[in-house]
Parts: sequence; structure tokens; C-alpha cells
Amino acid sequence: MIKIIINREARVNFEPSERSREWRARLEAFMAEHVYPNLETYHRQEAEGDRWKAVPIVDELKKKAKAAGLWNMFMPPSHGHAHVDDTFVFDHPGLSNLDYAPLAEIMGRVGFSSEVFNCSAPDTGNMEVLQRYGTRAQKDEWLKPLMEGAIRSAFLMTEPAVASSDASNIETRIERDGDHYVINGRKWWSSGVGHPRCEILIVMGKTDPSARAYSQQSMILVPTKTPGVKIERMLPVFGFDHASHGGHGQVLLENVRVPVENLLLGEGRGFEIAQGRLGPGRIHHCMRIIGAAEVALEKMCKRLLSRKAFGKTIAEHSVWEQRIAEARIDIEMCRLLCLKAAYMMDTVGNKSARGEIAMIKVAAPRIACRIIDDAIQAHGGGGVTEDFGLAQLYADNRIHRITDGPDEVHARTIARLELGKHAASDPHPLRKAG
Repeated sequence: MIKIIINREARVNFEPSERSREWRARLEAFMAEHVYPNLETYHRQEAEGDRWKAVPIVDELKKKAKAAGLWNMFMPPSHGHAHVDDTFVFDHPGLSNLDYAPLAEIMGRVGFSSEVFNCSAPDTGNMEVLQRYGTRAQKDEWLKPLMEGAIRSAFLMTEPAVASSDASNIETRIERDGDHYVINGRKWWSSGVGHPRCEILIVMGKTDPSARAYSQQSMILVPTKTPGVKIERMLPVFGFDHASHGGHGQVLLENVRVPVENLLLGEGRGFEIAQGRLGPGRIHHCMRIIGAAEVALEKMCKRLLSRKAFGKTIAEHSVWEQRIAEARIDIEMCRLLCLKAAYMMDTVGNKSARGEIAMIKVAAPRIACRIIDDAIQAHGGGGVTEDFGLAQLYADNRIHRITDGPDEVHARTIARLELGKHAASDPHPLRKAG
């Protein structure tokens, strides 16, 4: 049993609960029986025909996962928001963030497996937005099919013309016109928008540019097929198109009209919704990233043990012993920080856990990228090819130092929280003692 005292005088027990162990065993058994044996099938089908498609084996596995009850495991049991419509019933196990963390890590070992269990971004975050802030009608129309895995979705926030790390810069306009809102703007890095089943967009934009900075923005639901919605191009990540996951699109919104009922929560509530959405999304990414780091370390060790240079296995050279040791240390530290953040979210809420969320959001992608880079180095020229999957693994994880806020923004949050602890105290406490 591992216990740790954290700075809020709360005792964290990181021993997995009985429920967590049960769900982990079920998930690992499904992965072993259905997912890992179909990796080759997935890669073959992904490469065949149209790039922008639903991969058949994923659809097959989704049916099996749903039948096995391994479905919507990301959704926590309660959000504690007064505006949540508790009469809306949906199928999910109600796991805590702490219980879900090891499950997400397992799914992070295989890039497409989160979709198999209906636990993939950006749908998870969008489902949480609809559950937290949606009306009953919005939930019936969009949350229900999302949680059934019948459709996909996208989240349109970032823009190419402004520094979107400061979301108050977002310029897309959402203007009231009678019983409709008219939307004009250009978004990019709209993940998932290229998937053929992407049917709903959550769009952030300004409803009142004259309001105070954090009350200007709102969020609104825009069906993908609404006139005026145009995908201008799909953006590659280090040359990888991420087509099977829906890619990342640059989207033009030109005089897009949607009913006023499509607005989420109310005008000027966009930042409130964004913070409610991004906290869980950030930590889910980090949970999966730890699984990716474990895969990279495994590949690195197997490669180093299988090759000889200068009279001994490469693993026996001290530089590689050092890199392996550092990788294991970093993964263990990262996992504990992730569990602490999950625990804080469960016990004191996302807002109070913002420091922990920011810390793991900086640490996890940075550590994973370093380990994946070492694994690439261990494979020599093979590491930068597609043969071992490491180049794509790096591309898939390097982007997370930018998504959901760049490292610098989260470091700013961490620093301000730290400085705030000392701002009211004597800046020179030793002078009196002297």
C-alpha cells in the first residue's frame, strides 16, 4: 500500500480499489484477446483505399467492447453542477478519475484502442461538455448518439490568425440574428473534423466583444453539414495525417446560421465551459501518454538486448544503462503525479486541482518525448522509418506539448500558484532573525 501526504493535508491512497482492479483485469483481457492480435489487420486496413474512412476492424472491435460492457469508461460518476439534467440516463460505469487512470494508460499503448471503447478525444471532452452544460434537448440530439458511438465530433477553438494560447484572443464572431446565431471565423487544429462520422462541432467565439475579457466568448453547437461550414485543408503532424482518427482540420465558418437553442449554457459562458472541458481532457491525454512511454521503453530495451556492438550487447554500454534507468524513474514519477492529479480532481474538484493538472500536462508529454527519442536512437536508422512505429509515436505525443494549452501556459499557472503561497508573507523573513 502506497500512501502520501500532499500539501493540502489530505491522505492519498494510491493502492488500486477493488473496482479499479476488476476493470483493469477486464480491459487487459479484452486487449489481449481482441486488440493486440488485430494490430496488423488495423495497419493493413488503414493503408487500403481512402485515407479518410472508418477502419473496419475498429468498428468490429467497438461492437465487441460495447457487448462486453467496456464502454464510456472515461465519464466520472457526477459533475456536481446544478444545471446537469440528472434525468438523462446513459450507459457508463461511473469510474472515478483515479480508477480510470490505469485504464487510460492501458489504452494509450495502442493508438486506436481508445476509440474501440468510446474513450477517444475529442469526443470524450465534448461528451462531458454536453453532460455538464447541455439542455435535455441538446443531450437527446447529440450526447445520446455520441455515447452510443454512432457519431463523432470535433471541438473548434484554436485559430490561425491569433495567439490562441490566450483564448481571449479568439476572434470568431457569434452574432444574434432573430431566432438564429450567425457564425463567421476560421479555426484550425480542429481534431476529428475529417472523420466521415463527424456530425457535430462545438465552436467557441465572441458573442459580445465589448464585455470584459473573459465574458466575451460563448460556445455553440454547429452540425457539420450546416451551410457555410467548409474544411479548407487537413493539417499533417510531422507528415502524418492522423486520418483514421479524423485528422486535424482548418475550418472556415462563413455566415453559418444555427438556432439560438444551440447555444451552450448562455452568452459569455465560453471560458467557464472551456475550463470544465479541458481539465479532464488534459489528464486523460496524460494517462494515455504514460502508456505510450511504456511502449517506447519496452521497444528500446528489446532492441538494445538484441544487438551487439564493440564486443557486447548495446544494452551493456553504460550510456544506455543510464538512459534506461532515467526512463524508468521518469515514468514512475509521472505516473504518481498523474494519480495525484486524478485524486485531487475526484476529491476537491478540477478548479482546486488546476496546479496538479498543469504539472502533469507539462511533465507527461515532455518525459514521453524524451523516452521515445531515446528509443528512436536505440533503433538507429530504423528508428526514423515506419518499421518500428516510433516516428509516429513521437509525432503523436510531441503535439501534446501544444494541445490543450502549450507548456508555457501551464508553467505560468504553476508559477503563479507557487508565488501566491508566499505573496502575503514577509519577503525577507531572515532579516528579523539577524
